[in-house]
Amino acid sequence: MSFHSPCSHPVPFPLCSEMHILLMLNDHSCLVLCSSVMGALSSCTHVPCSPPTSTGAKRTLAASGSQPPNGLQLGSQPLKTRTLSGMASKTTSTVTPKRVAHSPSLQSLKKPIIPKDFGGKVPTVIRQRYLNLFIEECLKFCSSNQEAIEKALNEEKVAYDRSPSKNIYLNVAVNTLKKLRGLVPSTVPGLSKTSGRRVVSHEVVLGGKLAAKTSFSLSRPSSPRVEDLKGAALYDRLKEYLLTEDQLKENGYPFPHPQRPGGAVIFTAEEKLPKDSSCRVCCRCGTEYLVSPSGRCVRDEECYYHWGRLRRIRVAGGWETQYMCCSAAIGSTGCQVAKQHVQDGRKENLEGFMKTFDKELPEDAHPGIYALDCEMSYTTYGLELTRVTVVDTDMQVVYDTFVKPDNEIVDYNTRFSGVTEADLADTSISLRDVQAVLLSMFNADTILIGHSLESDLLALKVIHSTVVDTSVLFPHRLGLPYKRSLRNLMADYLRQIIQDNVDGHSSSEDASACMHLVIWKIREDAKTKR
Repeated sequence: MSFHSPCSHPVPFPLCSEMHILLMLNDHSCLVLCSSVMGALSSCTHVPCSPPTSTGAKRTLAASGSQPPNGLQLGSQPLKTRTLSGMASKTTSTVTPKRVAHSPSLQSLKKPIIPKDFGGKVPTVIRQRYLNLFIEECLKFCSSNQEAIEKALNEEKVAYDRSPSKNIYLNVAVNTLKKLRGLVPSTVPGLSKTSGRRVVSHEVVLGGKLAAKTSFSLSRPSSPRVEDLKGAALYDRLKEYLLTEDQLKENGYPFPHPQRPGGAVIFTAEEKLPKDSSCRVCCRCGTEYLVSPSGRCVRDEECYYHWGRLRRIRVAGGWETQYMCCSAAIGSTGCQVAKQHVQDGRKENLEGFMKTFDKELPEDAHPGIYALDCEMSYTTYGLELTRVTVVDTDMQVVYDTFVKPDNEIVDYNTRFSGVTEADLADTSISLRDVQAVLLSMFNADTILIGHSLESDLLALKVIHSTVVDTSVLFPHRLGLPYKRSLRNLMADYLRQIIQDNVDGHSSSEDASACMHLVIWKIREDAKTKR
């Protein structure tokens, strides 16, 4: 019995009583697998073969087929050696890439964990996220990991302490992150320190080298621009946002008294029963206290009060009302201490008011648009004017002065007014001087912009009804008597942080913020009307 190879010339194949596996080469160096079991041919692998090109190759293959299985050789090399070398030539090898050492990252560091504060003003998850971002930025310029972590923790704590709400915290945290990124030392553009690979941005690809230094914007001629809202055009737009007479009354704006010249009337003022003139109620802590005929406290008694507003927050088992200043529950002892009790007093003595009057203007002129803000301090009379600022539509201050109150100051209220004893030391400007200047600047049709402007007009003792009030333009979701603070409005709508100075508020900053808000409101409303 003989084995016929796929080639045209058969190669003898001996019968064996054992199983043999033979790997042979045909004329084209292709491997042929043959096996025999118990003397019978079991399997044979065929590969296609073209007509032979050399008789020498036939004789070599035939000779190899006649060799015993245990001593099979091809030429001078053993079959095993030639077979392995042939298989190796047909096999593709895979090279294992070298391991690259990476610089330490935030994941390899032991990150500090902010403790959970249930019912806190800012969720712990948000604080932890920004803390991790701060650490990543601090690692880029700090000399050690410990220094980077300490700096990041300090920056996060400052942002949390400055923020009375989550929205304010988000804005403060974003500004802090920008500040930290500005501290990173400048490197070669597009080169990453950690990986050593060049990173190319979309701007560089699309616009070349100058694209990274160039700002792009979409031009929308149909949308109103801020610079277009000037003069008479802005005045005409603002007429749509003026408070109506009913709105003026329900928000506590002063109106001329129908019987007493120079007097004013407030329609929201509560009627109080006659009481002892020497007894007053503290507007900060609610305690009743006695005063002398000069208005000073009869007894030296400290005032414990909360300077923050009340807010409702979710706690375990329901809702709780807390103070924003210290998160203490309503009815708790105040977190601040003052030397004595004080009162507001502005709505109790409504005398000495001046009303803006009509003026004749040229045909091409408009009555004017101004933003106004006042600061007040506590005197023996109550809250009195100590500073007034007026800005125009270009956010330029046109009038700013400190004012000396008519009565003795007992508390400068610096936390909110920003006014100190040194500011008023050399001041001789009185309330009457301020009224004269404002009445010369304004007329009955001048649009005044402010936040809770009725409070400023009461301090100025000025009656004016052509006003735009940002507390009414952006109302509180619960309605009156609740009002949103100017700080929150700027953070929510314009993404700007104001009133973050530890020295107190600035009347010029608040007046400019009101003007910014109104112009932004006009622009946004114009987009929906197109």
